[in-house]
Amino acid sequence: MSTPTASVSTAPVGAFPVAPGATKALMLGLAGIGLTALGLFLPGNTASVALSWLIGLVFWIGVALGMLLLVMIHHLFDANWSVLLRRQYEHWLSSLPWLALLFVPLIFVAWTNPTLIWKWMDPHFDLAQVGGHGTVGDDVLWAKKSGFLSIKVFTLVTAVSFAVWIALARIFRRNSFAQDSDGDVRWTISSHKWSAGGIPLMAVTLTLCVILWVKSLDYHWFSTMYGVWYFAGCVRAALSVGAIMLIWLWVRGDFKGILNDNHLHSIGQLMFAFTVFWAYVTFSQYFLIWNANVPEETFWYNLREHGDWLWVGMVLLFGHFLAPFLTLIHYPVKINKKLLPVVAAFIALIVLLDICYNVMPAKKLPNGDPYPFLQGGLIWTLTSVVGIGGICVWAYLKSFATTKLIPIRDPRIGECLTYHQPHAD
Repeated sequence: MSTPTASVSTAPVGAFPVAPGATKALMLGLAGIGLTALGLFLPGNTASVALSWLIGLVFWIGVALGMLLLVMIHHLFDANWSVLLRRQYEHWLSSLPWLALLFVPLIFVAWTNPTLIWKWMDPHFDLAQVGGHGTVGDDVLWAKKSGFLSIKVFTLVTAVSFAVWIALARIFRRNSFAQDSDGDVRWTISSHKWSAGGIPLMAVTLTLCVILWVKSLDYHWFSTMYGVWYFAGCVRAALSVGAIMLIWLWVRGDFKGILNDNHLHSIGQLMFAFTVFWAYVTFSQYFLIWNANVPEETFWYNLREHGDWLWVGMVLLFGHFLAPFLTLIHYPVKINKKLLPVVAAFIALIVLLDICYNVMPAKKLPNGDPYPFLQGGLIWTLTSVVGIGGICVWAYLKSFATTKLIPIRDPRIGECLTYHQPHAD
């Protein structure tokens, strides 16, 4: 089989590419982690650092899970345009074992200092410390959920979920990379089958984990859409990072003559679609809770109307939906190699802010009000995001340099490379 080549790129498509910057990414990641760890030595700062570490992990795990879901959707629908993007996602999925390792400190905290993050882990915790009454064990809402809200279930669900995600990622990476060597269609068939079974597994594990990791911070709250909210954020962040990857490779020269406007238009369409999907899920939940006016549901939003959290909510309203919607609705924006990565980076940052909006108000003042958003603890969120992100980028770049630039023997690679640009009206 002949190897396709780029018309402009200086290296053949089938060659093993060079990914500079892996060491720099690792050093940046270690520096971020080290600075976050230093925060633990400041008096009264442990809870802020722990919550910041949780935010960083939930964000970057979400990016990886969004990519894993998009890889499976690609195989399930036999998509051709996304073959180039799929290979970059496969490289990024090598970060999942490292993310599992980075989650271990939170498991350690859960067992050694149960109430540092998740108050419900200790039935004897005095709720008066966070503006409540009695102890967790006396709380009828906790008692009803205690079969699920336990440290053993928390640990088991987390461990099993990471095992499932890592196993699925390894299967798709193995199938894709092996096909580069022998071109056997059985690898594509295997990926198709594993996608059909993997998507339901992803739906269950993703939902259980985000409920235990994030939603349970305010365990009184009820939400039937929380897993869907996180799914939308995962895919939006993954698409944003994917768009940046494609354009980075084009700027580097690898994808010159390979990446065309219609590839960018297609990923831009998905970015637009999931902007609308996130808005639908989020607004529908807010509207139904507001309309029902049940105290066990409305308190979660009331809590986030104190102080500067109200303005964070406004930023999410206009930045998470309106700004991307009005930008990505235009075709020229989707194919603009200078503007699209800016829009993608903005969306990824807003997804991170959305996670902060869900996690940070769990840290409360003695009167039950949340700590303000603009406070010193934000520095640990920044160092955590940079540190964990550096490790993810390092894992991606390490994997990037070990195999072909594109899946040269994928059955759909020909259609992908000749993916036609749409005609102007």
